[in-house]
Order: sequence, then C-alpha cells, then structure tokens
Amino acid sequence: MLLWASLLFLAPVSGQLATAPKPTISLHPPWTTVFKGETVNLTCDGFHFYAPEKIKWYRHFLGRETQIETLGNTFQVHSSGDYRCQAEGSQLSNPVRLHFSSDPLILQAPDAVFEGDMFVLRCKKRGKEKLIAVKYTYNGKVISNSNKTLDLLIPQASSNNGGYYQCIGSVEGNYMFRSSTKVIKIQELFPRPKLTVTASQPTEGNSVNLSCETQLPLERSDTQLHFVFFRDNEVILSDWSRSPEFQITTIWREDSGSYWCGAETMTHSVHKRSLPLQIQVQRIPVSGVLLETQPQEGHVVEGETLILVCSVAEGTGDTTFSWHREDTKESLGRKSQRSQKAELRIPVTSESHAGEYYCTADNGYGHIRSEVVNITVRSPPGNRSGLIAGGATGVSLSILLAAALLFCCWHQRKSETPLSQSLNLPSHASEALLSTGDGFLKNRIRSPPTPGLRESAHPTCPAAVELQQLYSNVHRKEGDLVYSEIQIIQQGEEKEMCLRYLL
Repeated sequence: MLLWASLLFLAPVSGQLATAPKPTISLHPPWTTVFKGETVNLTCDGFHFYAPEKIKWYRHFLGRETQIETLGNTFQVHSSGDYRCQAEGSQLSNPVRLHFSSDPLILQAPDAVFEGDMFVLRCKKRGKEKLIAVKYTYNGKVISNSNKTLDLLIPQASSNNGGYYQCIGSVEGNYMFRSSTKVIKIQELFPRPKLTVTASQPTEGNSVNLSCETQLPLERSDTQLHFVFFRDNEVILSDWSRSPEFQITTIWREDSGSYWCGAETMTHSVHKRSLPLQIQVQRIPVSGVLLETQPQEGHVVEGETLILVCSVAEGTGDTTFSWHREDTKESLGRKSQRSQKAELRIPVTSESHAGEYYCTADNGYGHIRSEVVNITVRSPPGNRSGLIAGGATGVSLSILLAAALLFCCWHQRKSETPLSQSLNLPSHASEALLSTGDGFLKNRIRSPPTPGLRESAHPTCPAAVELQQLYSNVHRKEGDLVYSEIQIIQQGEEKEMCLRYLL
C-alpha cells in the first residue's frame, strides 16, 4: 500500500505514542550556497493541521552544536552549518547544509533534487562586475556554453544527472572565474513498487486483492501517483488509478500467471514497475456427484416432462456434465458450464424412457459418476379397458343400435336369446350396453307408458323407444368419450331395460 508519508498523528497505541511527525526545512531563496553577508530564510514545514508556537533550531558546525528557539516556524540564518528543526513532540528534521562563501564566483543549486524535478543551476559573480558568458561542466566536460543565459536548466531530472558540476564565468576584459565544484545528488522520488497479494495460491471462485506498495519522501509527500496492474505483460487489469489497491472479485484457474504493477507521477515524469509475482490458482476437484429427477423419485407419467438434474457437492471452474442410461449404454447428452449444477430435459416421456440412469461430472481431474436412478413411466389416468371407444361415428352407431333393437323386438317378444346374439354384436359390446352404473342414469329421460293400451296378440316391441344423449351441454371434441343410452319401456309394466354403450 502506498504510504502518503506527509503527516502522522500522535495517538495512543497499546499505552505508547504512535510515530511522531517528522518536519522538513525549506529555503528562500532556494540555494544552499550564497555569498557572505546574505540572508537565507529557513522554514520548518510539515505541520499542516496545527501551527506550533515554538520551534527549536539546531546548528552543527565544525563539531559544535548550538540551539536556538524561535516563535513561529521561520528562522533567518547568516552562518554556514548543518541546520535542523524540531517542534514539541515531533522528530528532528533532516539536516540542510548551508554555505556562506567569500569566493568571487559561486555555483548555486537547490538543497534537494528528486527524480522528475525541474531544477536550475545558477552561476553568480560577487561585486558589480557582470558576467557576459558562462560555461557549465559536468564531470569535467562542457555541457553548456552561452553568452545569453547565465542559468543551466535541467527540465526533468533523472539518476543520470547526478554528478560533479562547475561553472566558468567571463567578464569584460576577458577575465575568467571558476567556481568550486559542487556535487549534485538526484534523490529517488519513490522506490520501485512492490506487488503484494492476499494469497499467491488462491482457490478458484475466491476474490484476490492486489496491492502496489511504494513510499514518497517527506519533501515530496504531496506528489500524486497513479497505479496500473498487469498480467503476463499483456492483459491490463485496471486503468491508471489513484488507488494502489486492486481487487479481482472472482479468480479462475485460467487467471494464473505473472502479475506486476506500475506506479507513475501524474506528469508522467517518473514511472516504475514492480518485479513480477507468480499467482497460481488452485482448482477444487468435483466430488459428491448426485443425479436427481423432477418429478421426484423418478416416477413420471407418460407424456409429461422429465428433468434430470446432475449436481456436485464440491468443485470449481468449468465442469462438464453428461447423462447416460445404464441399461442401454446410451449417452443422452452433455453440457459444459461454470456451475455446480446442470439439467437435461426430456420434453415428452414414453414407455421407452423407463430404465436406469446416471450422470458424470468432470472439471479436469477425471469423470466422477453418480449412483444409478431408476425411472418408471406410468400410463396417464382415465384409460379404461372394456369400453368401446369411438370418434365421430359415435352418434351414427347409436342410431344403428336403436334401429336394430326395434327390428328385433318386432320378431321376438321375450326371447331367451342373449341380446348380443339378437343384435349380432360382440359379447364385450353387449356387456357395455347392459352395464348399469349409477353415473350413467343420473340424467336419464324416460317416456311414460301410454295408458289403456293392451298387449298385441302378436309379439311386438314396446311402442315407446327413446334415444337420449347424456350431458348435452358438453361440446364433444375429437377423441372424447360420448355416452348414450337406449331405453325400451314396456306398456303397462314398470320394467325398463336401459342399454348403454360408450363411444
């Protein structure tokens, strides 16, 4: 995690004080080398949230140290030495070295130069004489020779700019002055970031947090950085962001690889990347394979939909599910998906679907098989045997049977011959005609006998014969069962014979 190392607060931690703030010293003017008699203003910085009333200043020079206390955080100095400051309860600042020179020509440079900084070197002549031309050398080689500008500008400092600098100034009359050599150190703005991860061998399906850790110096604590995360130098996991943290919400085995992060200043002047970090994602093999059915227990009615549900108790990643019949060795289908459950549908079942079934699951470690489930297929309710089924010919058959009965009755009054023989019908048809279920008689309509009539000398059938269709309010469709009845009512008697048949 990035440590924005500007300020730390005093707070009790386990009965002790937390790390105290460490101030910094800034200079105005910004040069560490000036002529004797000039003044440099030092400011003790780093107290953004409170202004200390008193500051202690320490000067170390030629093995001796002196202490001065000031009201406020500024201090005017006129003497060479190493200066440090401290507020009540704070740490000592890093030292700033000042040099008050009596040389005729000096090379001025800022106190601290960091990577990415723009910095200026200035060649300055004591007295009233003005420089008409200046040369700058770097490690003994001339890098600049100009009679127009007296400053040397380094637009963007890098580690390559550190070394020995010197300036050579010319005045009128071809007099030349040479400054003392000054060492310029380019300080690191922030170290190479380090990528850390919550788990280097995470399990599939879990989240992983990546952190890009680096640290800014106190003097540049207000520098803004942004971060980026990569995998295998190709896949960009995140765009540049102010946050040094990145979360992979769900990681899979194919996400295994080499990860690294980059940190960069907002001006793009300094960019650094971490060393690669290997992340190997672990997969959990499948186990506890179970085959379930809908409807439950494998009992299905013919024509219904059968669903075979294959699931695993454990297992991560892409899993291949397959369904099989044990009795016929038939493979019914397979599905690959990132899930612990899959379904196979049989939209319309028939008697041929009855048998033994099982399923398997595999996520790369081999097939794991479930136990066998027996599927039974039952006939749908309402299929009654012994009934004569018919379609559109039901009404016609009713009329034919009625006519046959009338014809038979005119030739035989009370014969012992079975009705099936008289009508020349199959035995199962006569049984259907003579069946007397209560449900068939509820809506029966009778014709009353005609009073005063006597039985004819010749065997005749009853005069009143009526064909009734039950449930006339039902609109019959093709394939429906139609119930009809034939009533024969004898005159003068309370006997009746109801013949029914089912179409």
